[in-house]
Amino acid sequence: MAQWKQVQMQVQFLSTKTLNELYPQTFPMDVRCYLANWIEEQSWEDIVMDSPEQEARAVGLLEQITSLLQDLAQRNPNVVEKLRLQQFSRNMVGLRSCNARLLFQVSPVSHFSPSPAQPSESNRDVDVLVLKVLEIQSCRQKIHQLQEELNWERQNFESLQGDNGLDPNLSEQVVKLQSHIQQLEFNGKAIAKTRVQLLQDAVCCLEQCQSRLVQRIQAWRREQHLATIGAPFDDNLGPLQTWCEQLFGVNLKLKQEVLIEPIAELQEKLGLLLQTLVQSSLTVDKQPPQVIKTQSKFSTTVRYLLGEKVAPGKPVLLKAQIVTEAQARNLGQLGTIPSENVGELINNTAILEHNASTKSTCATFRNMSIKKIKRADRKGSESVTEEKFALLFSTEINITGCDTPFRIQMISLPVVVIVHGSQDNNALATIIWDCAFSEPDRVPFVVPERVPWKQMCMTLDSKFTSEVQTQRHLDRFNQHFLAQKIFDKPDISGDYSNMLVSWAQFNKEVLPGRPFTFWQWFDGVMELTKKHLKSYWSDGLIFGFIGKQHLHLILQDRPNGTFLLRFSDSEIGGITIAYVAPSENGGRKIQNIQPFTKRDLEIRCLGDRIRDIELITHVYPDFPKNDAFKKYYTGMSKQISANIVCARKFEHLLTQISMSSVYPDDSQPLNHGYIGVTMQTKVAG
Repeated sequence: MAQWKQVQMQVQFLSTKTLNELYPQTFPMDVRCYLANWIEEQSWEDIVMDSPEQEARAVGLLEQITSLLQDLAQRNPNVVEKLRLQQFSRNMVGLRSCNARLLFQVSPVSHFSPSPAQPSESNRDVDVLVLKVLEIQSCRQKIHQLQEELNWERQNFESLQGDNGLDPNLSEQVVKLQSHIQQLEFNGKAIAKTRVQLLQDAVCCLEQCQSRLVQRIQAWRREQHLATIGAPFDDNLGPLQTWCEQLFGVNLKLKQEVLIEPIAELQEKLGLLLQTLVQSSLTVDKQPPQVIKTQSKFSTTVRYLLGEKVAPGKPVLLKAQIVTEAQARNLGQLGTIPSENVGELINNTAILEHNASTKSTCATFRNMSIKKIKRADRKGSESVTEEKFALLFSTEINITGCDTPFRIQMISLPVVVIVHGSQDNNALATIIWDCAFSEPDRVPFVVPERVPWKQMCMTLDSKFTSEVQTQRHLDRFNQHFLAQKIFDKPDISGDYSNMLVSWAQFNKEVLPGRPFTFWQWFDGVMELTKKHLKSYWSDGLIFGFIGKQHLHLILQDRPNGTFLLRFSDSEIGGITIAYVAPSENGGRKIQNIQPFTKRDLEIRCLGDRIRDIELITHVYPDFPKNDAFKKYYTGMSKQISANIVCARKFEHLLTQISMSSVYPDDSQPLNHGYIGVTMQTKVAG
């Protein structure tokens, strides 16, 4: 199960293509989840791919999977889960003729292998490069020594030739010396040829190593982007800075070696590599808020990973400017700065400063603000909260050891600019969609119009857990109801995994019969849970998102007084109590108490409200409420609390939405609704 938990953390940030490859229709992700323990207990390492001998074993394992799914279906009380498990088991029966390769897809080891630690990988790369540079330097020294010896021997040869006519015995020495000189010349040419080859190899190796570094920097930026929806993110840039500095040093040493015996091709390549390294080393360490209100202060920090290599002298001044999506797409050419000004930024310059204690070089924009913004012409029904901008940071920088200055720039993550706080929710929806569903190498700031529900569902779960700061995720029942909600399909047995959900369904079209969008409703639940219900949710006391049909299904056989807590689906940011009560004709009815909102819970906490309602006794399935909620009870008496309620908003709490569902013999139709909360409002004298 531990491996599956690790997979769950990673899988939500994969592209649709990768997800489909990892979990094809022949073996969906649901089966991997249901059978997590059994799968991780098998010896998958022993399975040999494409081996005829493994066919019998593969079929045997598939039979076990089928049997386990059938058993789970029989024991599962939930209708939705039961139908899905039965369908999965039938699908497994049709795969009896598969080979070991198909079965290997089940294996957790085939999906995610631990990624190598980047610092150690960079160290290995740099070690190889350093050894190559040392070998090149050794060749140069050998050539120099050979040249000195050759000059000396040539001088001796000329001297012996002058004396040869006077002394016939010197002829033999002349011949030997001439042969030695020829050998030295041959050795010198051979070493020089070897040195050129080593230089070519070293530059090629540097190019490959730097490519991996640039990819890792891009991956860091991608992880920083995904952190918006709760993805894990290590913001430590120290290892990447060390890697940059090491490659910079190797580049300069190779440049010096090439200058000794100029090779135009290598000089050009080293120059391009240096330019790329200098540019790639500029990164936005602390991103600006992705929703920015005009006239409001915000901060951001830009870090230069080659800060210790900046030439001393005039301070480096970074400038920030706001750019549109169209301008961002035209930034491909290095050094190109948009000429059209689309917004006025206040305090948009900062000096690059080195911090000796942290060994970092940063420019911090502390009190920046957008004074005004020029918007592009919008298409159709596009709103201002769907328009994306970005901050572009640029400067000219001089690097030690380099003759000419470099023009460098870096763009921030996309931001949405608003003029009023009421736009914040819709702007955040634009950012969430952009973060969750954009491809890493996209054209700024392109996103798909539709995405599979399974990706949307993972995004909602990740955002919910990170925003609420809880370890408890949305379970399958919660996710199923969210799908029903966004697709307006109350069919309880439906499978929505591969259905496409559009941006319009997410936050453009209002939900049927409601004055708000899906995102506005979901965000309201997150806000309420984060501020007032975090502990209740984390302790598993709140069922969460559940439809009224499913609610009837699980409560219809429970005794009177059984209740559960669910998020309201009729208003933003509300939680209600659904409970079983006796009806007038001797049957049972399911009552839904008017939802408690943020304001209600600020007046009196949920625990005390549950304690006050005598009609509810056991939280679903059968836990006594005083045992489950005791730690949430406060010392405030019911009567005192009621006076506070009366003083603040008595009429609101007494409003009754009087629809209830009566089931004398389970044959009556559903008719869901809320009843008001009545509380004693006078303290006995």
